[in-house]
Amino acid sequence: MKNIHHILSFPTGKLFVLFPLTAGLFFVSAMFSCADKQNTSALEIDSKDTLPYMQAKGISTLISDSGIIRYKIVAEEWNIYNSTNPPKWTFLKGLFLEKFDSTFHVEWFVQCDTAYCYNQDLWELRGRVFIRNQKGTEFSSEELFWDMKKHEMYSNMFMTIREPDDLLQGYNFRSNEQMTNYHIQNIYAETPFNEETTSTTPTDSVQREAPTKSR
Repeated sequence: MKNIHHILSFPTGKLFVLFPLTAGLFFVSAMFSCADKQNTSALEIDSKDTLPYMQAKGISTLISDSGIIRYKIVAEEWNIYNSTNPPKWTFLKGLFLEKFDSTFHVEWFVQCDTAYCYNQDLWELRGRVFIRNQKGTEFSSEELFWDMKKHEMYSNMFMTIREPDDLLQGYNFRSNEQMTNYHIQNIYAETPFNEETTSTTPTDSVQREAPTKSR
């Protein structure tokens, strides 16, 4: 492991990664000697497809987009593959990610058991996915896709959304990136009228905007 004594930064294509002092970096490359270059009848596995270009352990890092810090990532392990098609990042031991607005306030955060990021555009989150946005809306499921290019989130698996006055469960979730405007199909809704009574309503689908949090 290489100990970092300064902030290491490098562009990874569309985003710019800043590795802090706590990051341990492993750069992995295939080593082949001339003696091993022999013709064989067996198929060879390209090491570029199986080994990460870079591996970071115990990281807490900031990521900027267009020169502005937009994200914070905390993970036990981060692997970067730049030779796969498409290039990808993997977080096999869990991920915690915060997204900032232009004033560096947290818009929302997400945590999950496993995460993949393809071509720095599409995130695939798996296993105990949980999101909470600035307005207090909470989303949970076993699956979520986040398209950074289209600024959309979606999931086909069973999901739950909790708001101050609602609990919604269903499938085929579609939402904007802030989770303030979303659509759910095959929905089961529970809306409390007061402390003693509640209303449960099964319906085919629902589309709504999340309520504005009172201050």
